[in-house]
Amino acid sequence: MSPNVTLLIISGVLFACGIYLLLERSLTRVLLGLLMLTNGANLLLLTTGGYAGLAPFFAKGTDPRAYSDPLPQAFVLTSIVISFAVTAFMLALIYRTWQLGRADEVADDIEDRRVASQSGWVAEDDADVPADLSEFPSVEEAAAADWEALHSGPREKAYARDADEKAEGSLE
Repeated sequence: MSPNVTLLIISGVLFACGIYLLLERSLTRVLLGLLMLTNGANLLLLTTGGYAGLAPFFAKGTDPRAYSDPLPQAFVLTSIVISFAVTAFMLALIYRTWQLGRADEVADDIEDRRVASQSGWVAEDDADVPADLSEFPSVEEAAAADWEALHSGPREKAYARDADEKAEGSLE
């Protein structure tokens, strides 16, 4: 069950080239890098699946080790669908960028340069944190709201109206 070393080397080269292209500023190269990366992942999954065997259907008298594992094939099929969706999204992004700016490269803007020139700002240490992070009221406010809700319902209003009617009836 040893995989073919040549396919592993090709998968590694696809990974390396894909990551290199992902780091470029051109969106077309980023798309090509994503395609190379997904092809490298598919090849790696198929290679680690082992040698080809019989179809994964049950037949009497066949040694269980002779069957091929269908799980890597399912993973590759899922990977193909995901890579197709990401490719479609990237193509739409590249087309829209070309429509708006007639350029394929992602340019730096003023905010990018400002953030790059900042010192090491750590959000956890440097951000202003309010004293009370809870969105819930305090215990006293919750108890008062509960009491108000219990004593201002329609039943309480009906009791108050009946009491008022009795009081008016006794006055007459």
